[in-house]
Amino acid sequence: MALLTYQYRLYPRRAEAKRLDTLLYQGKLVYNFALEVCKNTYEATGESVKALSLWRYFRDWRNSQPEAERVLNASSVQHLLRRLDKAYAAFFRRIKAGEKAGHPRFKSHDRFNSVEYTYGDGVKLVQDDRRVLLYVHRIGSLKVKVHRRLPTGAVIKHVVIKRKAGGWYVNLQLEVPTPEFVPNGQPLVAGDVGMLRLLTLSDGTGIDNPRWLRGTLKKLRRAQRRLSRRQKGSNRRRKARRQVALLHEQVANTRRDFWHKVTTALVNTYGAIALEALNLNFMLRNGRLSLSAHDADLGIFYALLDSKAANAGCTVVCVDPAYTSQICSGCGCLVEKDLRVRDHDCPHCGLTIDRDLNAARNIFKSAFEYARIGRSGINAAPLPPPSGDGKRTRSLRSSPL
Repeated sequence: MALLTYQYRLYPRRAEAKRLDTLLYQGKLVYNFALEVCKNTYEATGESVKALSLWRYFRDWRNSQPEAERVLNASSVQHLLRRLDKAYAAFFRRIKAGEKAGHPRFKSHDRFNSVEYTYGDGVKLVQDDRRVLLYVHRIGSLKVKVHRRLPTGAVIKHVVIKRKAGGWYVNLQLEVPTPEFVPNGQPLVAGDVGMLRLLTLSDGTGIDNPRWLRGTLKKLRRAQRRLSRRQKGSNRRRKARRQVALLHEQVANTRRDFWHKVTTALVNTYGAIALEALNLNFMLRNGRLSLSAHDADLGIFYALLDSKAANAGCTVVCVDPAYTSQICSGCGCLVEKDLRVRDHDCPHCGLTIDRDLNAARNIFKSAFEYARIGRSGINAAPLPPPSGDGKRTRSLRSSPL
């Protein structure tokens, strides 16, 4: 079975939106109180306690509330406690790995934006003759904009109701049958990812970088200056903060929509796609590249391409990116160049092409032409000394598929 998440927009009425805000407020209280108990217990006794073990207390607390104020569902309270346990598990994992830990934090109302449900326990989809509604316990039947149908055979297992700057959304987490892989018979291609052009394919196709965030920086600067002048706690500051959040949300939605369209076109056009196995963290940590790396968000590209490939009968292959842009795709000689040099000009065979296109062709050779030959041993070893004619070559052979 495979797991998918479908997100739909909710259109609650004013009274329903107010009850949804109350739902998040009560969820924040549960989360913060459970965090306080876990923290105080550890400081007093030195022993950690699972947040889920506090369920009996919160059950009694929920049942003691008046009927009109009891908005949280029992299963949603349990999911909140599990969320805190996951936060502590990630905290201890970072400590063990020697990373910057960051203890789980108390949530303000503005930073607590989602509540989870088990489908069928307090939440379910209801369809009438005209539309689809989402029934939520003690909230009501909310209008849902179903912009795409659920997959055939999908079973809804989990529901997340989320508040964003632009409105309310529901995430349906589905369990679907694993599709049978049937090759689509399309041609093979390799791609080189980057910042100047997001993707350069070995057949010469290039996808430019729209630079979504940079195009919005002027509006963001004005909105953030306006926010900084507002008095803390005022309604005007709340409205200004929402304007900043809306701009960021618009950029994120545009970026995700772009990558959805690109990856769909790729898996439907090609039968196998080879890419570099990049560690994207080095871009995010680099002071010169971090803004462009976050703006491009190549991690979404890799994730969406991998999730769509099987259904479309396409195979995604990742190869070692070492020396793919330095080696000549025509003769195999090493032509060293700095990152600012955007053209590949080989002094040995005379090949002059774009740097990224040269890298894409080397990735193609590494993934498909050499794939079943096996490792040569050169790729993991230092470069051999120059031969008699002064040339240095390096193998791009990868391990078998």
